[in-house]
Amino acid sequence: MKHAYLFTFLLLIFSQALAQEQPQVFEGARIIPIAGNEIENGALIVQNGKISAVGKSGDVDIPKNANVVDVTGKVIMPGLVDSHSHIGEGDGGDRSAALHPGVRILDAIDPNSDTFKKALAGGITSVNVMPGSGHLMSGRTVYLKLRKSDTIEGMLFVDDPSQQVAGGLKMANGTNPLGDGPFPGTRAKSAAMVRELFVKAQEYKQKVEQADGNPEEMPERDLGMETLMEVLNGKRIVHNHTHRHDDILTAIRLAKEFGYRMVLHHVSEAWKVADEIAEAGVPCSIIVLDAPGGKPEAVDIKYKNGAVLEEAGVPVGYHTDASITDTRLFLRSSAFGVRAGMDRENALRAVTIENAKMLDIEDRTGTLEEGKDADFIILSGDPLSVYTHVEETWVEGVKRFDRDDPEDLKYATGGYEVFRGEVYDHHLNARD
Repeated sequence: MKHAYLFTFLLLIFSQALAQEQPQVFEGARIIPIAGNEIENGALIVQNGKISAVGKSGDVDIPKNANVVDVTGKVIMPGLVDSHSHIGEGDGGDRSAALHPGVRILDAIDPNSDTFKKALAGGITSVNVMPGSGHLMSGRTVYLKLRKSDTIEGMLFVDDPSQQVAGGLKMANGTNPLGDGPFPGTRAKSAAMVRELFVKAQEYKQKVEQADGNPEEMPERDLGMETLMEVLNGKRIVHNHTHRHDDILTAIRLAKEFGYRMVLHHVSEAWKVADEIAEAGVPCSIIVLDAPGGKPEAVDIKYKNGAVLEEAGVPVGYHTDASITDTRLFLRSSAFGVRAGMDRENALRAVTIENAKMLDIEDRTGTLEEGKDADFIILSGDPLSVYTHVEETWVEGVKRFDRDDPEDLKYATGGYEVFRGEVYDHHLNARD
C-alpha cells in the first residue's frame, strides 16, 4: 500500500513538472496586461512558471509543442495582489506589551488553511499576511505566493527568510492599540512609545555599524532591534494601520522623523488630507466597506477615497483586510472605485501592480509581461462587471483554482458552512 501511495505521489510530481516544461498557450481572450493597452484576441504563452510572451494572436510565435487552450470570449488579467490580509489563521503579539517588532506572523500561519482556497477563488495570487492591529507594533508581516505547499516556507517570495526580508512590519495607531497598561491610554502616549523605541533602534544600529562585523564588539542580539534596524535601513517596509486624518498625519510625522518607508493602510479619512499624503510621497492601501458597522473612527470613510487620492497623485491600492471584506469579491473594490470617480485603468492597477509595488514584489508579479511569474486569472467577462466570475486562477503556471471543479466551486459560492465540511456536503446532497 505504501508503494502505491509513493507511486501516485511521484506520478503527480512528474506530471506537474512535465506540464511546466510544455508551453501553454491561452489564445483568443481579451488580455488586460496592466503594463500596457488591452489586447483584443490576445495570446498568453506560459512555460516553466514564467510568461514567455504576451501579445495579439498572430503576432506572437506559438511553439510547435505547445498545448493551445482556446479562451475566446474570456478575459485574462494578472493575478490579484492583496496588500493587507489576515488569511492563514495566524496571530501576532500578545498583551504583554504594546510593541512586538520581533514577533513573526510566519511562525503562526497554517499553509493548509481553507482561507487560502477562498482567496484563490477570488483571483488572489499574492498576499501580504499581517498580524492584528491591536498593538502599536504587532510584528513582522509575510509576503506569500499562493502556491500549493504543506509548509509556509514553500509559499514565501524569498528562498531563505533568515537571510532575506520576507515581509514588512505591522504598526498601528488610533483606537485599536489604546488600552490599560502596558498599552498606551492616549494617542499622544502612543506616538511617544513608538518614538522611544525607534530612538533605541537608532542606537542599536549605530553600535552594529561601529562593530563592523567584529563579534566581540557587537551588541547583545535583540530580535526586535534587528527588525527595526531593517526598517531604518529601508529593507523592511512599515505597514501602518490608521483611519482618522489626525492619526494619518501622526504616522507620516513619525516616518519622516526616522526616515523609514511606509504604506498607509485603511486611511478612512484620507480624502481629508490627500494633499498632505501626496506631499509626503506615501502610498495608500485602502479598503471598501459596503456594509454598516465597524469602529467609530471609520465613520467618515468614503467611496471616493480612491478617486481623491488619485487626483492628488498618491499611489493607491485596494485590500481586503480579510476577512473584513470577502476575498472572493476583491475585484469589486476596483468597481466601487470607478463608480466613485476613479479612472478604470488605475482602479485595476490598484488590485495588481500598485499593491505589488507596496510589497517590493513588482519585479515578479502584478502585470502580464515577458519574464514575470505566470500569475494570472481567467474571467468570464469584464473584471468590473457584477456578473463576472473568476473561472481559473493560475500561480506560476500552475492552475490553483478551477470553477468547473466541484471541489473548487464550493469555495467560490458557498457560505461559512463550506469550512465545516460535512455540513456543506450534506447541503449539496440534499440539493441534488
